[in-house]
Amino acid sequence: MDTYIPTTSDLANGLAGDQAVISRAEAVRPAVEAASNEIEEKRRLPPALLDRLHEAELFRLLLPRSSRGIETDPVTFFHVIETIARGDASTAWCLSQAGGCAMSAAYLDLPVAQSIFGDDPRAVLAWGPGPRVKAIECEGGYKVTGVWAFASGGRHATWLGAHCPIYQADGAPRLDSSGVQQERTMLVRTEDVQWTDIWNTVGLRGTASDQFALTDFFVRTDHSITRDFEKECREPGPLYRMGAGTCYQVGFAGVACGIARGALDSFVDVARNKVPRGMKSPIRDNAVVQAGLAQAEVGLRSARAYVLQSMAGIWKDLSAGATISVEQRVTVRMAATHAIHKAKDAVDFAYNAAGATAIFENHPLERRFRDIHTVTQQLQGRLSHFETVGAWMMGVDADLTFV
Repeated sequence: MDTYIPTTSDLANGLAGDQAVISRAEAVRPAVEAASNEIEEKRRLPPALLDRLHEAELFRLLLPRSSRGIETDPVTFFHVIETIARGDASTAWCLSQAGGCAMSAAYLDLPVAQSIFGDDPRAVLAWGPGPRVKAIECEGGYKVTGVWAFASGGRHATWLGAHCPIYQADGAPRLDSSGVQQERTMLVRTEDVQWTDIWNTVGLRGTASDQFALTDFFVRTDHSITRDFEKECREPGPLYRMGAGTCYQVGFAGVACGIARGALDSFVDVARNKVPRGMKSPIRDNAVVQAGLAQAEVGLRSARAYVLQSMAGIWKDLSAGATISVEQRVTVRMAATHAIHKAKDAVDFAYNAAGATAIFENHPLERRFRDIHTVTQQLQGRLSHFETVGAWMMGVDADLTFV
């Protein structure tokens, strides 16, 4: 379908986003699409494309203005990520991940944030989880040891985040006032880690979400953060009162919707011209396919609208001075997970209805099928999120860690 043009209703209801920022993504999208084969083959974003993304400042969407970022709203963020995902899912995933990571600048002392982000127009922070890691307190900071994986975009990042439980110098866990072990994210330069190439995956191959390691590495205290708004956030804006977790949910829903939009558009091109073996007319004349396409389109559009409408309403409250509530976080989690799976349903329809055409390597449908099924396997696509939401709705104790 053609590029999205906001309606008067979209503008009035806050669903359209910042068109000046979104237009940057639209301008870059042809270059993203042109690079998609190289991204898939080399499992990296190529230098020329990175140049274009940096020129458009798309790695700085959620970075505070005080650190020379755009500090845009989450509705605009969704539109940008969705637009890029129509061209290449891995690129969009890297931008979404980097956007959430860049919000770390809001938790750093301003001079440190300036040295990491403000003074370097090509600054990118990436991070990933690590199950066997630790940070031991020492004079002036921490000694950090461990292995972290799933560091999406880490190969083109300038800084990496290593999330760690904190231990005292004698090896005892450092506990907070509630008796819970403290945790912090340590920021280290990319050149200071040891990389291991582990990212041979079904889809999202270009994210290069590899593994990195540190051994007894010193990190200054002021290069660590809690990512807890109430404790350390320096920026008062609504974006940072909302939190990075919600931005990740919105962004990765945008990745899924962009993949699905590209898949349905590609399928229509196939259906108009392909005459299946043994048939006399093209796929487009098949009534079952026609109905299936309409249902896939409705499913995608309605799920996408739910994300945008929910986020626009929440953003209005945040812009008026509120801090995001548990109910609002639950709503975004529900909407984002639903969008990811409705996008998967749309891609599955397109892939199946296209027949053998879609099975060949580097066909747009084959790649989008692999990419969307990789998205659903990631944290943001877990079906168990619906269990959490349902439990919360009925007043049952629920683990809201990922809400």
